[in-house]
Amino acid sequence: QVQLVESGGGLVQPGGSLILACTVSGFALDYFAIGWFRQGPGKEREGVSCISSGGATYYLDSVEGRFSNSRDDAKGTVYLQMNSLKPDDTGLYYCAARSPGCGETWSSVSFDYWGQGTQVTVSS
Repeated sequence: QVQLVESGGGLVQPGGSLILACTVSGFALDYFAIGWFRQGPGKEREGVSCISSGGATYYLDSVEGRFSNSRDDAKGTVYLQMNSLKPDDTGLYYCAARSPGCGETWSSVSFDYWGQGTQVTVSS
């Protein structure tokens, strides 16, 4: 049974930080790239970040320098550190898996497995 489970979402004030985690089961994380996507109110789903099986990372321009993606294959977990959060960062955040890697156009390619999402709300 292939599963991805997101955790760590919540309510945070502007300028605050959150760490999201994506934990996988049913497959070995080692050979998969993990993408993070979000959908805010009234917005289309957009790619936030991707980390390849080799550890290369990619970021949406608007989160570059504020978000950091990392992975621990032994734990089967990928982390998204989010700093200096803004109201526009509000949305339902999903992690998704594909192989073999992100690619330079990762946000436009298909991902095979998706989690259920975790809500991030940035508001004062």
